Amino acid sequence: MRLATGAETISSSTPVSMESPSAWDDMNRAMGQMFIMGFDGTEVTPQIRSLIEDHHLGTILLTAKNLKSAEQTTRLVLDLQTIAHDAGHPVPLLIGLDQENGGVNSLFDEAYIRQFPSAMGVAATGSTEMAYEIAKATGQELGAVGINWIMGPCLDVLTNVKNQPLGVRSMGDDPEEVSRFGVAFMKGYKDAGLATCGKHFPSYGNLEFLGSSLDVPIITDSLEQLSLSALVPFRNAIAQGLDGMMVGGCAMSSAGVNVMHACLSEQVVDNLLRDDLGFDGVVMSECLEMEALSQNIGVGGGTVMAVNAGCDLVLLCRLFSVQQEALRYLKLGLQDGAISAERVRKSLKRVLHLKSTCTNWEKALGPPGIPNLSTVQSAHTRLSAEAYTASITVVRDKDQLLPLSNILDPEEEILLLTPLVKPLPASALSKGVAATSLHSPSAITPWGQSVSLMSGENVFREFGRSLARKRQGRVLHTSYTAHGVRPAHENLVNRAAAIIVVTADANQNLYQSGFTKHVGMICKSQLTGGERREKPLVVVSVSSPYDFALDVSIGTYVCTYDFTETSLQTLVEVLVGDLSPTGALPGTVRQRQKDHHSKAHWLVENFDEDRDSKALDDLLQTIEQEGPVNRRSELFGCSTKTFCLHNPGVEEAHYVVRNSSTRSILGFCCTYLFKSTATAVIGAILVDPDRRKLSIGNSLHTRAIRNLLQHRGVRRFQLGSRLPSVFLGIPTDSQAERKRLRRWFASIGWNTALSRPVCSMILKDLGTWKAPEKVSRSMQQAEIDFELVHGPEYAESIVEHIKSSTRQGVMEVYQLALADNTSCGVIRAKRPKHGTVLGSVVLCSPGASWADALPALKNTSELTWAISSPVISPGVGEYSTLLQGLILLGIRQVKKQQADAVLLDCVDGDGQFDSLSAMGFSVLHTFEEVSCDAESMSVPA
Repeated sequence: MRLATGAETISSSTPVSMESPSAWDDMNRAMGQMFIMGFDGTEVTPQIRSLIEDHHLGTILLTAKNLKSAEQTTRLVLDLQTIAHDAGHPVPLLIGLDQENGGVNSLFDEAYIRQFPSAMGVAATGSTEMAYEIAKATGQELGAVGINWIMGPCLDVLTNVKNQPLGVRSMGDDPEEVSRFGVAFMKGYKDAGLATCGKHFPSYGNLEFLGSSLDVPIITDSLEQLSLSALVPFRNAIAQGLDGMMVGGCAMSSAGVNVMHACLSEQVVDNLLRDDLGFDGVVMSECLEMEALSQNIGVGGGTVMAVNAGCDLVLLCRLFSVQQEALRYLKLGLQDGAISAERVRKSLKRVLHLKSTCTNWEKALGPPGIPNLSTVQSAHTRLSAEAYTASITVVRDKDQLLPLSNILDPEEEILLLTPLVKPLPASALSKGVAATSLHSPSAITPWGQSVSLMSGENVFREFGRSLARKRQGRVLHTSYTAHGVRPAHENLVNRAAAIIVVTADANQNLYQSGFTKHVGMICKSQLTGGERREKPLVVVSVSSPYDFALDVSIGTYVCTYDFTETSLQTLVEVLVGDLSPTGALPGTVRQRQKDHHSKAHWLVENFDEDRDSKALDDLLQTIEQEGPVNRRSELFGCSTKTFCLHNPGVEEAHYVVRNSSTRSILGFCCTYLFKSTATAVIGAILVDPDRRKLSIGNSLHTRAIRNLLQHRGVRRFQLGSRLPSVFLGIPTDSQAERKRLRRWFASIGWNTALSRPVCSMILKDLGTWKAPEKVSRSMQQAEIDFELVHGPEYAESIVEHIKSSTRQGVMEVYQLALADNTSCGVIRAKRPKHGTVLGSVVLCSPGASWADALPALKNTSELTWAISSPVISPGVGEYSTLLQGLILLGIRQVKKQQADAVLLDCVDGDGQFDSLSAMGFSVLHTFEEVSCDAESMSVPA
């Protein structure tokens, strides 16, 4: 198909590129591609028509004020694209939209557009597969009405959860979890045919607010702190193919960075985002109409600064006069030399590439529309129901109040207390529907309107009506405000048999917190028949889950993550017992409280190598693949053989939590008892990423400790194992993961404060490596002889020497090495006069019989040998020299075997790191080994 335009004849299915010089010689046309603009109205206005026809505007952002329904949106988008086509635009418009789900949707249509949980609500499901399916469904619906660019995913990490306006728009406070879900959302959008735009770089998750609207929110974290937390999701999304990035308008103030507006700063956009994080997609600025930015700098000057900072698209949401000002200043900047033509061409190239991934004229002028939406309606409705059921979280139910039928008869009344809240963002149609205020406390009238027609108090009124119908009993309903508990509230509390208090961001609206606590006090002081008896109280957070997540005085606490009709209808099903919710608090907060899942006790079975090997290999691969993209997992190269030692000196027992129907393994724990040192070891606890938060790890750990305690003579318990050498302790490569795991192990009885740093190290490029002169000189001056020995005939003297080491696994490693004289060897250091053994190390080739227990040998594409288990006799004064000498001799032996790299499988981080770094070794993985005396270990409660 070919379409004739006023400028030229172009193919409808092939985007025009930078290699079509005639299309982009006109710099006015090129500059029009550098703006993204919005407008008021549900039909094409003269202003937006002028921007497209006269100023070559290339990207439009639609919002709720433009949209009434799916059918109207399809017509509006097609009208905009037709104007661009008839005006001679070489490529279609990008049409962007915010559709984050939860309470932040721009397009509502009860018939054709499905409602899904908020970003944090999706994270509460614990399923990245669910996140992908939701994003794909959302993308399919938007694509059907002609949208080709979604303003998502939201990649902000809530590093300060209590005072952040983003709330449930973020996926939580754990950088790795936000990263996993953010990438899943991104892939879903892309597979639906939409371009993506991450936001809000460098993060809106830890802003500080100073007061007036002209004060700019500030990020005070240093770049190093941001790199360890807030930037993790952005970095991983970039590596996975993120198309665009919105850079925020916040300020940054810390050591090394002092920026008034991030999107206007070359240090943030060009240096941090492009150079450091390697992003070469389209960068969009924050809206320059935001009051703080426009008042501080001005829209015209801000436009020039944004472009020079590295932004490819400048956002102006609404005012035509301001949009004209921005266009004038960009042209003026180009004329005056403040902006170079090359800078414009770079942005044009990026924008055109983005368009080539998501649109062409055939798609733009033929949106599928309602017929397509009708075909997916049924499947998306089922997905919505599944998502909300998996999202809603019963954080605590201390007195087992749920379901309400457990404690109430149908004739008993429930009191529903809800805050007066601002309406959810809604479509243009719903904004035209007048909300009816609720004056009566009783709410038992028919329930019928959809979320697109409800706002503010109405949504809670309909929730009360639905609950009343479902339980076939009365529900009293009234609202509360900042005036606190009034006499009318007290009378209703005294009258009702049970109370439900709803909160919405009580951390920011402190009156809600005070009201809830006051009602709780009234409930606890109730007298029945002259006896004090606490009245049942259920607190429901319909926005941020952090309102009472850590407040155990609230005995029953439920989170829905949004207060749309779909969410609250699912909540009704939960309250009456028709649904069993499976959600869990996202992020690190779930590690700081005992939620209802902690009471789950999974059936833990003994690991059967014949039965479970394939399923375990599948689990290992799943966990390994979900790790950060910029480093290899500790599990890379692992298989079932890695954990099954079959060593006579080690008693091993491993455990699994299985799905007996699918035969898949949901969790695995390996344990070892090393007889030589009487050390009981937990080598790994692994749980399917989509099954975390469900107490599988707790159940495995409890079973493992119970079994290990049954062995007599155990002197020490340890987290982390040198054999197999997978996890030497708690992994610490990621600081966020380190904190999370330390908290978890501390919560189940381990004293993580007594941990010891250990690491694995690697030396690459052996072909060009040379020993440091200082090390060689020290070796020549030392009165020490070194020799390489093989075979069991040397076992007696070496075993006598290594008895001085109490480290778990060392004796077994030497015994394995001495038994395999073709693939292993031992280098020992002796006094030349009397032959006393001073130190030793083990050499192991990748062909050794026990190499499976050293998966890091496969952690590189190069031929790698291992140097393992250095043992230096106590009292030797030349510790560092001796260690370096043993390692140096090991390297020379390995070089003779034509190896490319040398692995040190276990290095004490507190004593050996510096001397080995001086020899050229770099850290591969870091850990914290945790151990304790057997007397202090007990089975977790």
